[in-house]
Amino acid sequence: MSIASEVTAPKTRLGSAITQDMGRRDQDAARRARTLDLREKAARATEERIKADLAQREQAKSAAAAAPAEAKGASEADQFEELARIYQAMKPAKAAIVFEQLEMDVQMKVAQKMRERSTAMILASMTPKGAAALSMALARRGAPARSLTRPMTGSQSPRSAMR
Repeated sequence: MSIASEVTAPKTRLGSAITQDMGRRDQDAARRARTLDLREKAARATEERIKADLAQREQAKSAAAAAPAEAKGASEADQFEELARIYQAMKPAKAAIVFEQLEMDVQMKVAQKMRERSTAMILASMTPKGAAALSMALARRGAPARSLTRPMTGSQSPRSAMR
């Protein structure tokens, strides 16, 4: 029998089943190949994004290192403003406990950024020693101390004067 006669010969059920099975295998193989191609493209794209991100970070790092000290001072001031907002949002009694644990320089910088009323309420909740130390440091620094030196009338207690 020749190859030409096999092609033209009528197909049997077995021959049809084999042909269909081979067709499905070819389709599955093509699908797997497409999936692998897509995965490879995604991996390449991710690699490119990572490289670009790394280059951007290195560029930002070198720019930050080359930035003048003024920018560093501005970011430090922003940190103290953020701390001031945090302490102002806290209840004075709880803020005072944490506030007293800070270094005096940090206490002063944060207190200078806070509203006077908030500073006064936190000072009122601090221990007398801590409040006195911060008050003296603020006075030496020339900080706004209007709320700290407000005279009390005879009928006011120290706590009601701070409200």
